[in-house]
Amino acid sequence: MSDLVYTSSAPSASLKDFVESFWMLDNPSENKEVILLPDGRIDVIFSTSPTEPFHIVLLGICTHPEEIIIAEKTKTFAISFNLPATEYILHESVSELLNYAKNLPLDFWGFTADDMGDFDQFCTKASEKIQAELAIQKIDERKLKLFDLIYSSNGAIPIKELSEKVIWSERQINRYFNQQYGISLKAYCGILRFRASFKHIKEGKLFPEQNFSDQSHFIKEIKRLSGFLPKELSQNKNDRFIQFSVLPKK
Repeated sequence: MSDLVYTSSAPSASLKDFVESFWMLDNPSENKEVILLPDGRIDVIFSTSPTEPFHIVLLGICTHPEEIIIAEKTKTFAISFNLPATEYILHESVSELLNYAKNLPLDFWGFTADDMGDFDQFCTKASEKIQAELAIQKIDERKLKLFDLIYSSNGAIPIKELSEKVIWSERQINRYFNQQYGISLKAYCGILRFRASFKHIKEGKLFPEQNFSDQSHFIKEIKRLSGFLPKELSQNKNDRFIQFSVLPKK
């Protein structure tokens, strides 16, 4: 992955419904142009560099590819959240952050630039903060079941089946998604199917494996969400597709 240094850490079992992962990205050399692809996550990003002071950013759901520049000598620690975290940990709707980001207070959860020196300690501190938030919440088990079904199927479960299994009408589920996340359930599930295809595409499997109806549908969806054909993603020239670059090798 060029000169970029990446590592990630899985959350404890008690946090897995709310946290997808903790990760670190360090760019010790020159500016790096990359393309960020939609992956269905909500991210809280902690960054520092010689040219920018320590800052914290909340990223909403992304529905299209975005070209970004990772500035030289930038260090980033991040928490990638599953969607239930917006309601039970961050305590806010992210509907207005669709394809957008906002700065969080510099004292968010008591983090400072001093926390950027040790990734393991960062993960421990973040986990403790999240556990403290969850300890005071009354959590709707129906919503947790809904998201468990969505994530475990990589978005491939029919909405009608979801509705029947959680005993929640399709209309109510979609209203909840649009109000809380700014996106329909169908659109979100499409992003999860797209993300689940990353591993296969990187391995050169340029055919549908994630409940796409046929090859044409597969290519169309990949092009719509990434701006590129599956073959171009697979080649990943110059490590420009960062989510492909950080995938483990086969």
